[in-house]
Amino acid sequence: MSEVLDQLYSIILERLKERPEGSYTVELADKGKPYVARKVGEESIEVVVASLAEGKERTVSEIADLLYHLFVLMALSDLSPQDIYSELRRRMK
Repeated sequence: MSEVLDQLYSIILERLKERPEGSYTVELADKGKPYVARKVGEESIEVVVASLAEGKERTVSEIADLLYHLFVLMALSDLSPQDIYSELRRRMK
């Protein structure tokens, strides 16, 4: 799983660096970190609703959206997946 997450994060960093026209990642970044943080909150609520009332397929889709927006927020906050993996490893002890 971490391979997919690492690849996603790399793509997000690439988009932020190269800024291709029409990129949703660039559009989010241009709106600023507060906007992206609100999107994370919105996606979190959508995960809750989907998990309680909309079934597995919709829940999977919403969790994927949440992870993507979290990763954009991480990139804008100069955090990497490795930072998160390290914290999770620390908590497992």
